[in-house]
Amino acid sequence: MVSRRHFLASAGAFGLAANAGLFDFASSLFAAEPTSGKKPVVQAVFVRPNVDGYWMGWPGAAYDIKARQADYTKTLKNAAEKFGIQLEVRPEPLDTDTAVNSFIEQVKKQPLDGLVLVSMSLNQSWPHIDNISKNRGKVPTIVFSPMGTSFTGHLQGTRNIDGVYVAATQDVDWLTFGLKMFKTASEMKNTRLCVLAGDKIEDKKLDVIGTTLHYIPRNRLPEELKKVEETDQVRAIADYYTKNAKKIVEPTKQDILNAAKNYIAAKRIMEAENCQGISVDCLPLVESRLIPCPPCIAWLKLNDEGSVGACEADWNSAISLRLTSLLFDRPGFMQDPAPNTVNNTLMGAHCSCPTKLDGFDKPAEPFILRSHSESTTGVAPQVLWRIGQKATIMKFEGPGTIILGTGKVVGNIETPPSGGCRTSVELELDDMADSRDTKGFHQLFIYGNLEPGFKAYCQLTGIKVVHI
Repeated sequence: MVSRRHFLASAGAFGLAANAGLFDFASSLFAAEPTSGKKPVVQAVFVRPNVDGYWMGWPGAAYDIKARQADYTKTLKNAAEKFGIQLEVRPEPLDTDTAVNSFIEQVKKQPLDGLVLVSMSLNQSWPHIDNISKNRGKVPTIVFSPMGTSFTGHLQGTRNIDGVYVAATQDVDWLTFGLKMFKTASEMKNTRLCVLAGDKIEDKKLDVIGTTLHYIPRNRLPEELKKVEETDQVRAIADYYTKNAKKIVEPTKQDILNAAKNYIAAKRIMEAENCQGISVDCLPLVESRLIPCPPCIAWLKLNDEGSVGACEADWNSAISLRLTSLLFDRPGFMQDPAPNTVNNTLMGAHCSCPTKLDGFDKPAEPFILRSHSESTTGVAPQVLWRIGQKATIMKFEGPGTIILGTGKVVGNIETPPSGGCRTSVELELDDMADSRDTKGFHQLFIYGNLEPGFKAYCQLTGIKVVHI
């Protein structure tokens, strides 16, 4: 086995593999490089009386304390191994005020990235859980309350504490998603996004989310493009999109090769700048004909791989794409919103759209290769969205707030006869009396009802949620 970086540098090996038909272009081979070698440190504790069994009252004598704690521990350890988390499990229960207060002081001194409190008793756990939640400091905390360990009243003391998310559920496997939230928060803090706009060079670390925006001059893209030759890598990428397109309308063979070169140039810039995503103010480059092909296909491919390719140097959309990728293992579609006042729907359009909308390891949605509609140059994908598909609408509005809502796909719009960008999707929105009230611009459309997961993550990490 060789590293992805070494493999990418080997045009000969790439060509052999492409000829042999061995490439899945959304495979981990081209996935985003890891952001950090540091593992997040998470501690898990069980809050319950130190007894062998219960008598009367919930969770009841049928609740096998040792077996259930073993189940929770196994689920947590499996998730920690999967996500690369350093998990510390305290097997002894927290059961007295003295033990709890001592634990709180320990948590304040220990540099933790996350804390999991597992409730295992209906009445005796919650005074301790409330105490820890209120006095733990700023450690992001999940309170896991499996069915049988809380009533409505027990859940009131923790519901408005910053950085505390309460998961009261019968689904033990939810703990896997809980640990994934800690991993995602750590990754977001270690993420660097390369923003090509103007002529400045500077780094800006965002509050709350912790992501670093790495600004470099916009002309870096055309300069890097000039260095990209027509290699086996380029031809293999072009061949993939040529053979897998439902049809090709405007682009020529050379257009598709140029589109593949954009991807190579973007990857080289990201590697040189140690970044996990890229966003370019590309329209001036296209308008001035400084690049022969807009980067629409390059962004498609980056987003299909779990990286970030964002248009127009919009860093809010870029961090939205990064969060969606890390938390839900699927890409989002950054779009220009156009309310349909006749249908009271929201139309969203852009000339770059990922195809792995169901998930990075799922089949791609059908796509057509078109030209970039505003310039009729190069290659842009027209991705056909599944009618009836539930969708989430989300975008950061500054690093401490997201707008969030849901809807359903009701149509794909052809251009022409319509104007606008090549991938054009129409959504029927939930809880929206008038689509003109939709907040934001360049929001993401994402397959699935991800609203509960986004809300959980935002509660855990101190991000405000505003309805779309």
